[in-house]
Amino acid sequence: MSARATIEEVAVAAGVSRSTVSRVVNGSTAVSPAALQAVQAAIAELSYVPNRAARSLASRQTNAIALVVPEDTTRFFGDPFFASIVAGITGALGGSDYLLNLLIASDDPGEKMTSFVRNGGVDGALIVSHHTSDAFVERIADAVPVVWGGRPPHQRPSEYVVDVDNTAAARMATQHLIDTGRTRIATITGPTTMLASLDRLQGFHGALADAGLSPCAEDEGDYTEESGMDAARRMLAGDRPDAIFAASDLMARGALRALRAEGLRVPDDVAVVGFDDSQVALSTDPPLTTVRQPMYAMGETMAEVLLSRLAGSEPPAVTILPTELVVRESA
Repeated sequence: MSARATIEEVAVAAGVSRSTVSRVVNGSTAVSPAALQAVQAAIAELSYVPNRAARSLASRQTNAIALVVPEDTTRFFGDPFFASIVAGITGALGGSDYLLNLLIASDDPGEKMTSFVRNGGVDGALIVSHHTSDAFVERIADAVPVVWGGRPPHQRPSEYVVDVDNTAAARMATQHLIDTGRTRIATITGPTTMLASLDRLQGFHGALADAGLSPCAEDEGDYTEESGMDAARRMLAGDRPDAIFAASDLMARGALRALRAEGLRVPDDVAVVGFDDSQVALSTDPPLTTVRQPMYAMGETMAEVLLSRLAGSEPPAVTILPTELVVRESA
């Protein structure tokens, strides 16, 4: 393989100075039409590719953004929510000059990840699945422009957020169970260190209160299938519910496994509703009734808002995307 052409070789081929080539590469208009044409022809002839690192040093920009996920890798790679978010982000970045750096850590011992961001490793960051105990994400938000996927732990006036109305969505799911005649309704929440979990629990409580009902049971999971199965088992050991609202599809699938192990029929004995409308919802038996949140659009919108900020524009500070109830056979 031949060596990559240098900017000096382009300058010689075009019969211009190195600085003229640099101005053309960086989009400057301070170049004569003849010089512009000569440089462009030389670039094409030599298949010259600008050195991104050198340009970054000159502009103090990295042309990279970080996706910060304060979770362990097992949960990140096991939850289809994150795959959809990443797909949306990469879709939005496809037409830009920005690359995506993925930073996954449930904590940041030694501040390695935080230091990487604060020392200029990226131009901005997207943060999803954050917990109120994740102090290091606040330090990242203090260092670079950030867009949050979901309400930040301590929202400040300058924060940019892309989210869904989790309270209204959970209320809608619970109301569906009420409308189908269920009266002993339980919920499996996400971690109560996450604001989305608390918002979904609030919506669950609100729908029951409006109907004059009280929760049959509440149990906390961590958005994984195993935690949903364990929570459902504990519920079945007490006053058996006739419906379960699980705050994620994975936890709902775990609940279905527990119900099946007890010989219970879904939805005849116990109805189940999930949250996400991921591919998991179509893989269960029976197919899962669930709240659809636009996960791809969330990732895409987060990236678009950050790109707009990095370009010097002022996008909306808060974007709330729509949800809908998808009724299948589990409820």
